Amino acid sequence: MAPAPETTFTGPELCRLTARQAIAALKAGDVTPAELIEASLTRIAQTSPAINAMVATCAERAHEAAKTADPSSLLAGLPIGIKDLTPVKGVRTTWGTPALADFIPDASDPLVLRLESRGGVVIGKTNTPEMGAGANTFNPVYGPTLNPWNTAMNAGGSSGGAAVGLATGETWLSHGSDLGGSLRTPASFCGIVGLRPSPGVALGGGPDSFDPMPVQGPMARNVADCALFLDAMAGYDPVSALSYPAPAQSYLDACLAPSGAIRIGFSADLGGLAPVTPEMERILRAGLAALSGEGVTLQDCRPPLKGADTCFRTLRALGFWAQARKTPDRITRQYKPTLQQNIADGRALTTEDVAEAITTRTRIYHDMRGFLSGFDVLACPVSGLPPLPQSVEYPTEVAGVPCRDYLDWLVFAYPATLCGLPALSLPLGFTDTGLPVGIQLIGQPRGEARLLQVARVLEERIGFAQRPIDPIPG
Repeated sequence: MAPAPETTFTGPELCRLTARQAIAALKAGDVTPAELIEASLTRIAQTSPAINAMVATCAERAHEAAKTADPSSLLAGLPIGIKDLTPVKGVRTTWGTPALADFIPDASDPLVLRLESRGGVVIGKTNTPEMGAGANTFNPVYGPTLNPWNTAMNAGGSSGGAAVGLATGETWLSHGSDLGGSLRTPASFCGIVGLRPSPGVALGGGPDSFDPMPVQGPMARNVADCALFLDAMAGYDPVSALSYPAPAQSYLDACLAPSGAIRIGFSADLGGLAPVTPEMERILRAGLAALSGEGVTLQDCRPPLKGADTCFRTLRALGFWAQARKTPDRITRQYKPTLQQNIADGRALTTEDVAEAITTRTRIYHDMRGFLSGFDVLACPVSGLPPLPQSVEYPTEVAGVPCRDYLDWLVFAYPATLCGLPALSLPLGFTDTGLPVGIQLIGQPRGEARLLQVARVLEERIGFAQRPIDPIPG
């Protein structure tokens, strides 16, 4: 496993702080929300030409919100990023698609309202692939977002702008969403933490309030900050059909509590479901081996995931088709070809296809529930290969296995999404060329608290300084 490359950081000193440090300073009166807003805007201006992560800022709106931010609230006036798939009142929201390039919503998404009520100050919108489809963040409205560790490379997606902004210190916390790894892949590629929570934990999800596959979640530079941001997102609201009350113990308190013995199951290829390059497997095995011992046990395993590929593809296509049916033709006819194909795949489904996927998902969930009873977390790759050049939309093969389309390099995302399991991408190492590699940790059903606790212990043992960096030219 290669050592972390040498990096620099020339942004405002306030941007070096962790989210918890910044919030503590706000609560103590050592810094004001306005000062953090200006630090964030300064850093965005410095880095945007190189990485293009925060694609729309709202300085005036942020300063107005800061005037009424409650310093005793959970986020206490901290500036945050919101992904450009989620409406913010009065702020350009495009979904990365040409027909909505100038759309200004007159109402905010319920999750944005919740975050603002808990002290979050929206600083701007982060870049995404068109309609969130794909793991390479580019679109015809704003162009590509670039990997801060090598600006010639893919930053992952679809929460690519959020991950890149965090890695470079534009924000302290940033919102993301995930269906096929959209939080996890960019977190891995950019060396930050991304958590896909169970459906209903974080308010909201996709346009279908009953669909458990798309969820919203927190992204941060370290595990404890991610737990804090999840606390800010959590809780019941009848506007979200699957939401339920926040736990009695906060996610942050659970994250910081003593962990006891930790049992990790590791699968390099999910029992043959997903190909992985020798380099990626080597990095992950070496990293996990270095973390085992002293109360952490590691065991190779083979999770029961028969039928997961077809099941995921069917249910994802169904969701795309259901959404497209209610979207005006003036919007959908301008979609990129891969997105058009996703919709066509959904349109072509039969009732037999859908019924088989529904029953298969239930069987896989119960198989995985039993399997995970033997482990605190299942560890596996986030992606079977490291970032590719940004100009490559998706790989043609992974470890010699041809890719049918862009979904075939995202297969490691399928199990958590299908089964409604929490999953976290944790920075674990670097490739020989200096690109970050994350390990995916999948928790037990509704196991966010334990997952965060395990991730925090592993993070402490890894010892990487997850500080913001200046973009490294590719």
